[in-house]
Amino acid sequence: MREAVAGVVDPELRVVTIEELGILRDVRVDGDRATVTITPTYSGCPAMDVIRAEVEKAAHAAGYADVTVETQLEPAWSTDHITESGRAKLAEAGIAPPGPVLLLTISLRCPHCGSPDTVQLNRFGSTACKALWRCRACAEPFEAVKPL
Repeated sequence: MREAVAGVVDPELRVVTIEELGILRDVRVDGDRATVTITPTYSGCPAMDVIRAEVEKAAHAAGYADVTVETQLEPAWSTDHITESGRAKLAEAGIAPPGPVLLLTISLRCPHCGSPDTVQLNRFGSTACKALWRCRACAEPFEAVKPL
């Protein structure tokens, strides 16, 4: 059952699953009843309704008639929950995975060429959880998941 819902793709970061993103917290099964616990990346994340519906759909397809999707707010999600495979997939897609949270961030490594000579163009990318950056070495723009 866990494999079925773990494969649900995040609707905003379509290259990673909800398990790789670290928002899938728990899956409990009792007969044909399944309870899945997820945590939003941030309060008010608009993707949660889509994720909830896709989790239910995946659980039903796996043969579970009664599915409950619970939202757990504590402990809060952080970018530390993104798996190594999730980080690799983000980088392969041209989205810089988050690094450690620092009080001062000078730059990010470019996911295209690896250069640290990058500049943030906009604090907001295509979704609220990403920022827009550009590499000065290869001149390619890229999105980066904001560290939390």
